[in-house]
Amino acid sequence: MSQADPHIHVEQKVMQAGAAFRNVIASTLGGAPDAPSVVTTGCGLQVPYAMTSPRPESVTCLACREHAHQEHLRYAEQVERLSRMPGMPFTGDEAAKAAQWARDVAKRFAG
Repeated sequence: MSQADPHIHVEQKVMQAGAAFRNVIASTLGGAPDAPSVVTTGCGLQVPYAMTSPRPESVTCLACREHAHQEHLRYAEQVERLSRMPGMPFTGDEAAKAAQWARDVAKRFAG
C-alpha cells in the first residue's frame, strides 16, 4: 500500500462495491459485514478503503477507470445472457433496464 498515492481507485470487485450492494446484502441477510480497511483495486494496488469510490466522477486512477468500464460492460452482457434463460426471476424489461444502467455507468467510467 502506497501512502503517497493521491489517486482515488475502484475496488477490484467493482460490481460488489458501494452502498447499494451493501444494502442488498443487509436486507437479504439482516446485516452486512464491516467495510474492510484495505482493499485490492482494479489496478492491482492495495489501498485504504477510504481511497476508493464506485462513482465514476470520483475515480482518478486511469487503470481503475478502465477496469470499472470493462466490468460494467461484462455485467451488462451477463444480465442480457441470463435474461434469455427460462425460469429467470426477472423480466426481459427489467434485464434490459439493468443492462442499460451498466452500460451508462461504463460510459461514465470511459469518459
